Amino acid sequence: MIRRFIISLGLLVVMRAGGAMAQTPAPDVLIEQHLNEQVPLDLVFQDDTGRSVALRAYFSTKPVILVLAQYRCPRLCSLVLNSLTDGLCGIDYEIGKEFTVVTVSFDPREKPELAAAKKAAYVEKYGRPGAATGWHFLTGDEPSIKSLADAVGFRYIYDSTTDQYAHASGIMILTPEGKIARYRFGLDYSPRDLRFGLEDASAGNVGSPVPSPLRMLCFAYDPATGKYSLMTLRLVRLTGLLTVVILAGFLFRAWRHKDPASRAA
Repeated sequence: MIRRFIISLGLLVVMRAGGAMAQTPAPDVLIEQHLNEQVPLDLVFQDDTGRSVALRAYFSTKPVILVLAQYRCPRLCSLVLNSLTDGLCGIDYEIGKEFTVVTVSFDPREKPELAAAKKAAYVEKYGRPGAATGWHFLTGDEPSIKSLADAVGFRYIYDSTTDQYAHASGIMILTPEGKIARYRFGLDYSPRDLRFGLEDASAGNVGSPVPSPLRMLCFAYDPATGKYSLMTLRLVRLTGLLTVVILAGFLFRAWRHKDPASRAA
């Protein structure tokens, strides 16, 4: 009876999860890989002091790590920047000396004051002298943001109902001339990968497309329930299903170790 209950419960979890997922398809926000394409360097943004500056100002003789993020995002964008900072702390090359980092907000409502606060926090976290001159946090208007995002293949979707964005996680490494040389997806930016990527980009070498890039969404609204974020809801479903499987396996092992007469009964 217990086994039948466990199996029935497992089937119910799977059917409900499948039905809910069918009603709430994930937004199409994969990062498209535009390797060897030129980033429009004439696009104008505002730096953390409010000064208008063209992207061209950050490209000269050094490779550039480009990050598109929302500064107010408390989840995925912060994880991307934190992981990038940790990875950069593990290499000998230093921001401002051997390479540049440019972080651009894809939320046109965010202003230089917020960019300045974000810059101060991550320069302090990085902890190496001179980083403030090499790590730039920019804001801009929607046309400039969209042009840059389209150029690097970064898709994002705004939901006015919840005032949140759906987007993927990843960074781009560009050559000193502004061509896209490498993509790094997910939340694990290892020092080795960052070092090799910067060295290749510095030499003008363009990598091959990364197969099956990891998609991680930062989207806190599920139309089926109106309560849980897409990421949280999936985690709850997966955890519930995993619990059912573990319990079923435990009970099956206990049943198999019983004597034949008890199993027959």
